[in-house]
Amino acid sequence: MKILVLPRYSRMGASSRLRIMQYIETWPGDETEFQVYPLLDDAYLKTIYAKRKVSPFALMRAYTERLQVLQRAHGFDVVWVEKELFPNFPSLFEWWLARSGVPYVVDYDDAIFHNYDVSPNPLKRLLRNKIGSVMRHSSLVVAGNDYLARHATKAGADRVVIFPTVIDLRRYPPPAPPVERPPDARIVIGWIGSPSTVKFLLPLLPVMAKLARIFPMELAVIGGTIDAAGHDFVRCIPWHENTEVEEISRFDIGIMPLPDEPWERGKNGGKLIQYMACGKPVIASPVGVNEEIVQRHVNGFLASTEQAWYDALRRLISDPELRLSMGRQGRRMVEEKYCLQVTAPKLWQLLQDMFAKNKAAQCVV
Repeated sequence: MKILVLPRYSRMGASSRLRIMQYIETWPGDETEFQVYPLLDDAYLKTIYAKRKVSPFALMRAYTERLQVLQRAHGFDVVWVEKELFPNFPSLFEWWLARSGVPYVVDYDDAIFHNYDVSPNPLKRLLRNKIGSVMRHSSLVVAGNDYLARHATKAGADRVVIFPTVIDLRRYPPPAPPVERPPDARIVIGWIGSPSTVKFLLPLLPVMAKLARIFPMELAVIGGTIDAAGHDFVRCIPWHENTEVEEISRFDIGIMPLPDEPWERGKNGGKLIQYMACGKPVIASPVGVNEEIVQRHVNGFLASTEQAWYDALRRLISDPELRLSMGRQGRRMVEEKYCLQVTAPKLWQLLQDMFAKNKAAQCVV
């Protein structure tokens, strides 16, 4: 089986790395050939994260290279697409793939359709039905959560499956046994994400400042920077793939604040899975899939107001035994549901079924 893989980003993009590339890296046997062609390179992401303008010539080159790759799509048994082939363009090429008899699977970990249907740009709103068309013409939609799956079903997708964003247990060994800490040791409240989502932490800074006046604590921010003027408890840490597990393991509590907005309702909760894999209790906003991942008073808390965040944080800061027990429950949930070792065999089987179905159809013709 030959699979053409068309992710949006290279490994630097979390969605591409976790939703597609880690599956390829663990594919069993050597009878499947993958050819991977990301649309956007690391330079693009670095430019976006630095809040600089992307060169239109760089985008033109990226789109041209993808067009050239698509010309060879008929030489593959399955095409594996992340989100869409060409952002901000109509779904003509997805339609062409389907009409040409090339089955494609499309993966979503975000409510990308809201880039169009609620965009303030009237030109982008003209494409409000685009992602529905991409889903409808696909052979398989892989959705990161129920919110995305419902959209695909409503759009008329032939087959929709839910695969949460997961981690590879080989990168997340069981947490080490707890060690006795001095009474004045800092409690580390941690967050991991990107420069584009670090803004979600800002509303919590007053809560953190209030707690920092009572407890020795630190807010560790991995992958983003915030203006921490007057907040000496904030520490910003650059993200690196080979150190993220080590850094998260230093947390005592992992957090995921989100506003209750359309885009955020489609988030995949990946950072919660990372915290839990490292044996950390979690606190999250009750938005989208967070309500499924966080089991109240079992592996963490859900908090929708400043007071609720304060109460949850204070309780976990004050109770090391509760942190330990919730962390263990979170780790158990990851091992049972949110790891590559559980989901990968199911995805492999789906892709192999697509291959077999297409071959059978070709024989009938």
